[in-house]
Amino acid sequence: MTQRLLVGGVLALACGGTPDLPPAAAQTQPPPSSQTIEASRRTAIVTAAERAAPAVVSVNVVRRQRLPAGDLWGFFSFGPGRDRLVRGLGSGFIVSADGLVITNQHVVEGAEQVVVTTRDGTDYPARVLGEDPLTDIAVLRIEGHDLPTAPVGTSHDLVIGEWVVAIGNPFGYLLGNTEPTVTAGVVSGVGRNLVPAGGQSGIYVGMIQTDAAINPGNSGGPLVNSLGAVVGVNSSILSSSGGSEGLGFAIPIERAIRVADELTRHGTVRRAWVGADVVGAEGMREWKQKGGLGVTEVAPGSPADRAGLQRGDVLVEARGHALRTFLDWEAVKLDVGPGDTLATRVTRDGRERVVRLVVEDLPSTRAEQVEVLGGLRLITVTPAVRHERGIESESGALIYDLPAETQAQTGLRPGDVIRQINRQPIVRAEDVARAFALVRGQGGIRVYFERGGQLAFVDFYVR
Repeated sequence: MTQRLLVGGVLALACGGTPDLPPAAAQTQPPPSSQTIEASRRTAIVTAAERAAPAVVSVNVVRRQRLPAGDLWGFFSFGPGRDRLVRGLGSGFIVSADGLVITNQHVVEGAEQVVVTTRDGTDYPARVLGEDPLTDIAVLRIEGHDLPTAPVGTSHDLVIGEWVVAIGNPFGYLLGNTEPTVTAGVVSGVGRNLVPAGGQSGIYVGMIQTDAAINPGNSGGPLVNSLGAVVGVNSSILSSSGGSEGLGFAIPIERAIRVADELTRHGTVRRAWVGADVVGAEGMREWKQKGGLGVTEVAPGSPADRAGLQRGDVLVEARGHALRTFLDWEAVKLDVGPGDTLATRVTRDGRERVVRLVVEDLPSTRAEQVEVLGGLRLITVTPAVRHERGIESESGALIYDLPAETQAQTGLRPGDVIRQINRQPIVRAEDVARAFALVRGQGGIRVYFERGGQLAFVDFYVR
């Protein structure tokens, strides 16, 4: 009689009584021990997350938003011309035990209130020490002691394909607790340049690309390597749906730390000025023929001028980075500051040489300022300032800054160049102060100015 038997999970055929047993060597091995399984679970990703996650925080903001014209819901809910308070959420990480937090500038932009929530659920009122729209980095201060800090690594030795972990709080309290979310992926690319989009204030160049899932709310959180060291600040994604599609970008940690240090020390970031213009977006194909970026203009007396650069030279490499487009050049300048030496490889008439540029602060930052009308700050237009700001006028007074209230009352904006007040030409910043003093209390005045290369005028009263 034939019987069907299930031996060790295998259906076997046997004749008569007891079936033949498999050889001893072929018998099923004993299951792995619990210690072996536990050890296999503790991957590099687990260790990296454990090391960095305690320092990751939620950044909760409240900002005032003016209702746009034509918003019927807002009109009936709040009335015409009203503001409403809106809440925002981002991430950040603690870099000093006494409470310095790095996050993205776009997370805290326009915030009236900022609260930082740590991993254990503790809320800390936060103060914005400084924010830099150009690099999209902001620094917060919370009052704490012996806070967990994130280990800081380097992005310079990242390898394409190596594991990285993105940590943040994409949904905040919607997940029911304050434990940060961890997503893993690889380094998809380095030195990525994102072409600026309309209305974009930040410059996203020299970025780290990763396919680790980054969703809204992750902004400002750390990107860490398999050792648990922070290599970047999660900042942006390319997405058609608004969610992660495997195209995430992080700001290199070296840039974030340098900007954070400047903001902490000075409240602002000193910009590098070289004094050399290169071929822009319209000439992005030229590098294939020239092998680099063509220099279109050199400002007299600038670092580039003193180093011997000339119009028509071709910039091939700077700080070890190949220069293929104007965005590569912007990335290099973004990561140096005043006083740094910028070693640049240049070709001229087929011959190659290395020039060393000693970078300076922006001319407009170094210029002497004249204040009028209780907060309107002006500087004299010089050749260096013209080059820095792209000003058409050869003389005049550049509006360096002015309060929002003064902007609303006068129609003037930062960056405008005052050329004439009534019939008096303006050559220097001091001329504006004298012109306003002459007409004070005598009725309206007309101010002629340059904005975006175009001349315009505005009328107002000086009380």
